[in-house]
Amino acid sequence: MVNDAEKEAVARIEARLKQKYDSEVRETLAKEFGLGAMEVPRLQKIVLNMGLGEAAREPKVMDSAVKELALITGRKPLITIARKSIAVFKLREGMKIGAKVTLRRDAMYEFLDRLIHVALPRVRDFRGVSRKGFDGRGNYSMGIREQIIFPEIEYDKIDKVKGLNVTFVTTAKTDEQCLSLLTHLGVPFRK
Repeated sequence: MVNDAEKEAVARIEARLKQKYDSEVRETLAKEFGLGAMEVPRLQKIVLNMGLGEAAREPKVMDSAVKELALITGRKPLITIARKSIAVFKLREGMKIGAKVTLRRDAMYEFLDRLIHVALPRVRDFRGVSRKGFDGRGNYSMGIREQIIFPEIEYDKIDKVKGLNVTFVTTAKTDEQCLSLLTHLGVPFRK
């Protein structure tokens, strides 16, 4: 059960990054790129995806992944299924092969804040996130090798270390605008 003090702390965290965007980042980006008020890039959504190829052989892996993704995001994950059969991978159409969660609005800003300030600093030998994850259209994707960097996951209760992909979908037109937006929001990129 969550008490009132924890709810207030979460509300302050949610508000902190969104307020930073509204008060500082919008103006900075508008000046930096010479954009109008409605052209300033913003985050649209954050998508977390766990691909689980081994779930075809071991159904328990899917259950644990869904629980862990729900703990990390606070949302119920959508189970993804195979669209077509691939004999080499012993994959049949309709098999459960992954889980994903899409975060928007306040939940998105709250997750981003926790990712930047709590989870990423827990990565061993962390030097920043790679700049190679841009797609050419103003979106950024990064991989996380271990789900245990999130404090919600209890190390003793996991059966297997799993990775996940995090995709930041923005309204930026170019990768430079997306890089600037994420940098101003606090994402620690490598030099």
